Amino acid sequence: MPATNISLPVNDAVASAHSAFSEYKKTSPAQKVLFLQAIAAEITAAGPAIIPVTQKESNLPLPRLEGELIRTTKQINLFADLLKEGSWVRAVIDVKENPATDIRQMQVPFGVVAVFGASNFPFAFSVAGGDTISALAAGCPVVHKAHPAHPETAAMIAACIHRAAEKTGMPPAVFTTVEGFEAGMQLVNHPLVSAVAFTGSFRGGKALYDAAVKREKPIPVYAEMGSVNPVFILPHALQQNGYDIASKLVASNLLGTGQFCTNPGIVVMPPLHDAKSFLDTSAQIIGSSKGGVMLTSGIHEAYKTGVQKFGEHKGVTVKATGAIEEEKATPHLFVTTADEFLNDEHLQEEVFGPSSLFVETDDKAALYNIASALHGQLTATIWGTEEDLKEYADLITILEDKAGRLLINGVPTGVEVTAAMVHGGPYPATTDSRTTSVGTDAIYRFTRPVCYQNFPQFLLPDALKDENPLGIVRKSLGH
Repeated sequence: MPATNISLPVNDAVASAHSAFSEYKKTSPAQKVLFLQAIAAEITAAGPAIIPVTQKESNLPLPRLEGELIRTTKQINLFADLLKEGSWVRAVIDVKENPATDIRQMQVPFGVVAVFGASNFPFAFSVAGGDTISALAAGCPVVHKAHPAHPETAAMIAACIHRAAEKTGMPPAVFTTVEGFEAGMQLVNHPLVSAVAFTGSFRGGKALYDAAVKREKPIPVYAEMGSVNPVFILPHALQQNGYDIASKLVASNLLGTGQFCTNPGIVVMPPLHDAKSFLDTSAQIIGSSKGGVMLTSGIHEAYKTGVQKFGEHKGVTVKATGAIEEEKATPHLFVTTADEFLNDEHLQEEVFGPSSLFVETDDKAALYNIASALHGQLTATIWGTEEDLKEYADLITILEDKAGRLLINGVPTGVEVTAAMVHGGPYPATTDSRTTSVGTDAIYRFTRPVCYQNFPQFLLPDALKDENPLGIVRKSLGH
């Protein structure tokens, strides 16, 4: 029987995934590798048919989608390589003779994972995106809630995963999909769902998190909910390279019509006369720029509401706007003072789209106060010379507490998929600052440690047996 207030499609999907878990979690690493590689191959083969559909649904340009599809398949193969290497299970063998103890530990999968696809990345953060693939790599079946912005794309990518599962002998319900607004909350409340991964708005992520912790059996929600990604310009860098910095930051802000969760939304300027020139240069570039069509009409309306709210703020000045075109998001550059910013935390709210807020400071203390007042962020960037970075070393210490990724002399847009990447950060950027949704460490959102004490060899998982049949790197203590 379905759980209370949960529709049959959702209940059937979760129940089937839960049944598949008992089989899938016992699948060997080699078999999972073949499965992931098959997913990547199926998506690559179907790419020429999928991309035109996605372009129509998302309004994203062809080069962007082609690049994102390649990124997605590379990400899948990166997790396949992780499973091949094997040390991700964090096997620990602690055997002592006096007193006699045999304690061993490794990571095991959670269970069924509910994944919510993102609107702004129809491939890399959606059906076969990092959340789905890291869960599958961990050994967890996935029930995916398709984003309504690109339903045909979702169906075509899901078909690729299903074909890969069939070709590699995986249980059919290792991956299933559901649709509809109500299905989202039903997934979170389903008693057989063990974890949730979400990429989207603060409002949506917080609602899912609140529901999950109120369950009779609370479950983790790994929600990436956006960020204003502050940028701090230091004095000597501004004096020596102000035009280049302005050009790069504005380009980053306008990239993809500003629809990146790492879009630099706040720029903090030092107390210098050169700051006026830097601001004027940024405004000139914005003033000569054109907007773009946003992902959905709903996102566009939210953007217009956001810039209108900033524009009506008594302590904020509209410094520049781009070309105003029907049905396109108009770029905006706003300016405020440090005092205004510090006295109104609403100025830290993300305006998802091609807008930025430049903050003028009167002294070094004000710049530090702004850094200290920031909410949790995905990224924080500093532009500075070696002299600047030595003089403002305490700024790095402050920002370490504020963001998951710190950058020097760069732009935050563009998240590399690597073993060292952290795409996460303190609340409200995410609901769990200990995790990342990009890079191989994303797998640990869906695993937990289990200790095996005094087990005979034949009962131990292969990763913990003395002969190490998987040939993986392990930590061995007293053995």
